[in-house]
Amino acid sequence: MDTYLAGIDVGSTTVKLVLLNADGSMAFSAYRRHRAHTQETLSELFEEAYQQTGPCYLRAGITGSGAINLGKALKIDFKQEVVAVAAALKLFYPRTDVAIELGGEDAKIIYFKGGLDERMNGVCAGGTGAFIDQMAALLKTDAAGLNEAAASMKELYPIAARCGVFAKTDIQPLINEGASRADLAASIFQAVVNQTISGLAQGKPIRGNVAFLGGPLHFLPELKKAFIRTLHLKDEEIIDPENAHLYAAVGAALMAAEAEKEAEETPAVPMEELMKLLTKGVKLQFEIKRLDPLFTDEADYRTFRERHDRAVVEKAEIRDAKGPCFLGIDAGSTTTKLALLSEEGKLLWSFYANNQGDPVKTAKQAIKELAGKLPEGAYIGRAASTGYGEALLKAAFRLDDGEVETVAHTRAAEFFDPETDCVLDIGGQDMKCIRLKHHTVDTVLLNEACSSGCGSFIENFASSLGFSAEAFAKEALFAAHPVDLGTRCTVFMNSNVKQAQKEGAPVSDISAGLAYSVIKNALYKVIKLTDAKALGSHIVV
Repeated sequence: MDTYLAGIDVGSTTVKLVLLNADGSMAFSAYRRHRAHTQETLSELFEEAYQQTGPCYLRAGITGSGAINLGKALKIDFKQEVVAVAAALKLFYPRTDVAIELGGEDAKIIYFKGGLDERMNGVCAGGTGAFIDQMAALLKTDAAGLNEAAASMKELYPIAARCGVFAKTDIQPLINEGASRADLAASIFQAVVNQTISGLAQGKPIRGNVAFLGGPLHFLPELKKAFIRTLHLKDEEIIDPENAHLYAAVGAALMAAEAEKEAEETPAVPMEELMKLLTKGVKLQFEIKRLDPLFTDEADYRTFRERHDRAVVEKAEIRDAKGPCFLGIDAGSTTTKLALLSEEGKLLWSFYANNQGDPVKTAKQAIKELAGKLPEGAYIGRAASTGYGEALLKAAFRLDDGEVETVAHTRAAEFFDPETDCVLDIGGQDMKCIRLKHHTVDTVLLNEACSSGCGSFIENFASSLGFSAEAFAKEALFAAHPVDLGTRCTVFMNSNVKQAQKEGAPVSDISAGLAYSVIKNALYKVIKLTDAKALGSHIVV
């Protein structure tokens, strides 16, 4: 029977399988999205390979972010993916000076001159394939649709690529203003380029012969063009391998051959043996930690509700309003809120809605609704705005006042509890911790480049699982084994969700895990707490 070198690359979003002949030429190759079903997808690829090769032996190596546990279960040696990519390039394109590779959730730059210098993204997956998928969904298309649209670009807009939530905020107003899909698509690709170069190269020049690898750069030529344009590369400096999307798998196969030469254990196994294991399903060593339930039982939840239900603003009917009323408008990053108070400070009417990137239009609709409810004899005595759009709304509606939101929060918190010494606020894209001393703002802590755990993130997350934010939150209440999703970037959290789903976690455990993540993100990443007592003794959330 023939023996092939096999390379398996189990990435965050795709599985790749290559079979190489002894001379390094390609006998079989396949690339497929696994949608969190890695074993099933790899099994399908082996079935296809078997149809082509018939019974054979494989000397295999496995690589990729989802490969370690699968490799152990299949008894296949794991190869680090950056090293695997470097091995393939050294054989086929030894003139490479720099390699840029984009994957589903990772980005790499490898410098070959003056010794190997390998750089990979860490806590942020902005500017990767999953980020492109998120942005494509926002434009109601897919990655291929973005590529097609970008080909007729006329103008580029600045868009944040570090975080999908921030990018959404840049894109939504452009959509509302009528920016063309072509320009938006090209701007998204340019944002990916900027993120990769600034985040990974960090000032180290990308010069000489540059290789472009990975699925996004292979399947999206307009993205590759954006890199070439930005780096000012000449034609002879561009290395564009035919199988650029398979290079980590090719490298893993080559490293398996090297291991054999060095008398390491890389035994050849019948392909049918691997196929049987995958068809049956191998048991993986699970790594996703589980947490305690949010509530032990319904009685525990009732106690929680009773305690929190005491902290409510006093209300009055708007139909009974007389004389001057006071209007507050909060134009946030993703939502617009309005509140109408009586002279006594009672809440007469309120409004809360997603602003879809146009807070003025949303506020206009809300004010129109208010105008229809305000009785004769009642009128707006004074109005103020706050939030991201404070100045915009103040000018648009000729409001009397504008106030920074930290002060607005503090004023409201002290109205409830005059002894307030800490205010915590989680908004659409920001988290704030406001510490008070002697009734004045002493310290303000905000999230910076990452918005994981904010409202827009929760909404997107719920939507990706087919839920509204409210319905998704309810699922968490009595989850038995919440999943530890960590406190990192939204894209990485999605990875943990996929892994948890592979382990059979229900939506309730994922939702409860996210509830934990939001709070841990606020306490440990934003406020950087070491001791809970440091938060304060009168905390308004």
